[in-house]
Amino acid sequence: MIKHTTQIRVRYADTDKMQFVYNGKYLEYFEVGRTEFLRHIGLPYVEIENAGFQLPLIEANLKYKKPAVYDALLDIEATVSSPFSAKVLITYKITNHETGELICEGFTSHMFIHADSKKPTRPPKIYVDKLAPYFSKSS
Repeated sequence: MIKHTTQIRVRYADTDKMQFVYNGKYLEYFEVGRTEFLRHIGLPYVEIENAGFQLPLIEANLKYKKPAVYDALLDIEATVSSPFSAKVLITYKITNHETGELICEGFTSHMFIHADSKKPTRPPKIYVDKLAPYFSKSS
């Protein structure tokens, strides 16, 4: 299992009439966590695309625990525990940085596809090679 945490500050534009972060924004926050996770392991998303692959979302799940509000600093923890399967599952926990309270948790599931044909494929070597060192340490 490998985790990476990044932070985001809630913008005014992220909030709704109730002054809470609008529910749809949490998928964007998950995307920030996922993108920064990939950057952390040395594989910015642009490198995946340049290698001829894409990683579309095929499923998402969110559980809202507490509302986040304007100007709150949030920690987004993204975790990958099964890196070599055909389906890439990333779990997330969003917490309030100041209080540690759990705001939202969930997962996204992705499948690698060839950029040109849009056909599913196994995780490409560039992805497996970047994750392998993290998982060989724990075995």
